[in-house]
Amino acid sequence: MEERTTYFADILLPIAVEGYFTYRIPNDLVKDIKLGMRVVVQFGKQKFYTGLVRHIHQNIPKDYMPKYVLSIVDPYPLVNEVHFQFWEWIASYYMATVGEVMNVALPSSLKLASETHLALHPDFDKDYNSLSDKEMMVAEACEIQKKITLADVARITDMSSVVGLVKKLIDKKVIILEEELQNRFQPKTRVYLSLHPDYKDNDEKLNKIFNELEKRAPRQSEALLMFLSMTHDKVEVSRNSLQAMANIGPSPIDGLIKKGILVSKEHVVSRLGELNKGETQEVSLTPLQHGVYESIRKQWGEKPTVLLHGITSSGKTEIYIKLAAEVIQQGGQVLYLLPEIALTAQIVNRLRRFFGEDVAVYHSKFNENERAEIWNRVTENSLYDLKPFKLVVGTRSALFLPFSNLKLIIVDEEHDASFRQAQPAPRYNARDAAIYLAGLYQAHTILGSATPSLESYFNAQSGKYGFAQILTRYSDIMLPEIIVADLREEKNKGASKSLFSQTLLKLISEALSQKEQVILFQNRRGYAPRIECDKCNWIPLCKNCDVSMVYHKEYHQLRCHYCGYSAPLPSECPVCHNTALFLRGFGTEKIEDELSIYYPNARIARFDLDSVRNKNAHIDLLQRFEDRDIDILVGTQMVTKGLDFDHVSLVGILNADNMLVYPDFRAFERGYQLMAQVAGRAGRKNKRGKVVIQTYNPQHPAIQFVVENDYAGMAKQQLSERAHYHYPPFTRLIMIELKHADQKNLFEGANYLAKLLRVELGKKVLGPEQPVISRIKGLFIYQILIKLDRNHLLNTYKEFIHRTARQFQNEKEFRRIIVQLHVDPI
Repeated sequence: MEERTTYFADILLPIAVEGYFTYRIPNDLVKDIKLGMRVVVQFGKQKFYTGLVRHIHQNIPKDYMPKYVLSIVDPYPLVNEVHFQFWEWIASYYMATVGEVMNVALPSSLKLASETHLALHPDFDKDYNSLSDKEMMVAEACEIQKKITLADVARITDMSSVVGLVKKLIDKKVIILEEELQNRFQPKTRVYLSLHPDYKDNDEKLNKIFNELEKRAPRQSEALLMFLSMTHDKVEVSRNSLQAMANIGPSPIDGLIKKGILVSKEHVVSRLGELNKGETQEVSLTPLQHGVYESIRKQWGEKPTVLLHGITSSGKTEIYIKLAAEVIQQGGQVLYLLPEIALTAQIVNRLRRFFGEDVAVYHSKFNENERAEIWNRVTENSLYDLKPFKLVVGTRSALFLPFSNLKLIIVDEEHDASFRQAQPAPRYNARDAAIYLAGLYQAHTILGSATPSLESYFNAQSGKYGFAQILTRYSDIMLPEIIVADLREEKNKGASKSLFSQTLLKLISEALSQKEQVILFQNRRGYAPRIECDKCNWIPLCKNCDVSMVYHKEYHQLRCHYCGYSAPLPSECPVCHNTALFLRGFGTEKIEDELSIYYPNARIARFDLDSVRNKNAHIDLLQRFEDRDIDILVGTQMVTKGLDFDHVSLVGILNADNMLVYPDFRAFERGYQLMAQVAGRAGRKNKRGKVVIQTYNPQHPAIQFVVENDYAGMAKQQLSERAHYHYPPFTRLIMIELKHADQKNLFEGANYLAKLLRVELGKKVLGPEQPVISRIKGLFIYQILIKLDRNHLLNTYKEFIHRTARQFQNEKEFRRIIVQLHVDPI
């Protein structure tokens, strides 16, 4: 008798544990199992997980007896070798585990919900004679209770270890893991109706049927007549649309199906709604744009990544579209990354004019099944017969989609900090990860921005990336006039008594009188950042975080923007019982409130996190603004990012100073970027716009660079400073963040870890120090910053840091301290 070969599979599980776990493949699954498939395995004593097959081999584990793979979930692999390599690179570079990457990468509905429940197998014929007593007890319990846990099995059978018993019942197809019953992604289906073949092209038979129906079932006759009118130019119609058009219930249609006149068939349909199937446009470029387009294509021959620096309204999007069209025409796929969900609606509408139904949108506001459908429609092994997408527009999570032939990645607004994921692990930068992903696919990358990050600009100037530039606006539209309003001077003159300078108020009035629109920017939401006692200066603080509570007038509450804690507005100071409590500072809510006093007839709206929490709220708000149903739009940094409006003639930056005083080496760069980006919303097509920057420090270099529209000057000055003080892009940073509820234990632990790190890294280790906000959600925080040279020792140092962090967490007294590693923190 021929000896069977035993096979094993290395399984990736969605848990924060290093490495893969080896399981034995049962002989009956050997021929079906493939790399990238989802399988169900037991992990620990009483848990089942859905994992992914990473390797299949014949190497017997030496130190333990492997458990069996219990079942295969899908007929096709969910991910392929390229995706595994990408996940492993992210885990390695950002010092996370591959399991954590898997957890972020897969849509929730593709991760089976339950871990421990058992249910009766649907095909079990209830023949209990073939079962042992304990097997029968478990089967009966499943039949009575519908589902039970492994703990229930242990209690019922009085056994300490029940895995062997459960495995036998699964092999006998008596019970089934509930995961197989609750695979949460189910395709959306719709019933379609067609005429039975006997009646097609047979008028005589149809007339005979009509005569019979008119006498005996007139409602069926009406339904059939409507059906024939609706199928004049197509073979079938949906049952729902027939019922709606004929204004009938289900019974007449059921009768036609029962009589064999109509045939009912269920089809898988998209959850994403009807997409544009009309005529698409061809993109046309100006001579300047065409020159840039050709330059990018030429540079891709040597450098797969090109940075496109184009000022606001210079026509970068048209160049992206031209490059994408070329890729799609050749059969490739395109990923178009954006930093914010709010940007997707405008961009998608433009892209669908050129690419129609080939465009998909992917971001976190979509529900689980919508995201899973897109996942299935970009892979080469789609489970359902739906047209594959060729261009996906999405936020950072779209990086993990299983593209089958990705050939171009566009990272728009590449400078934006929203591309960085802070929580949970892996804490990755989607811009940098996109470049690595493109390399795996042998694809090209284009990074675009009006205000590139200094890291990308440095890489372009040093020759690592290609570089293209557009310094004039599309159709020679003039750059906006930038006016600096000196608040200190106005205050000294007694002219300014509100949030708005006299200059800004005058220009708002002019814009409204000419039926033009206004955008006002303040990077604080809420009504007032804090309230304060006029007598003892008491300020209400969050009970969980070391921050002041923000007053929200809409809810008449104080709220913490870090943990969500809320409290009613106090009527008096709890310390001195003074009733004179004053609001300090201002947010978007207060700006909206005061504007209604100055301009009672103006239509004012607010665009911040509080006003656009629902799925499509941001789309509706921006559409109203585009339709000119809103005169003044007040917003946080959400209004700064790549939005194009034809009738905005004035932009106001209400407090430039707040952006420039934050204790961070990137504050200057970020302040410049925010001001330059929001200024770019003004003056789009027919008229030169105006920008008012309100500040107490008009001579600040960042403000002067904005006034002069001098990105290159800003970059040169900041890069010189960073080189002198050894900050990125001249060094690499790794920040270790430690958190614990016990501040004393945390302080001791942070200093101990820093001491361990200095053994190898010496003066490269800075800290530990507390950040500006030293406690969030009840946990105190300390940070250790490590500066590493950009050389061949970088990976060696990272391995040492990772190893030392694990060693620290194994110390008994510091075991409960949370340790988070941030590579290239922003």
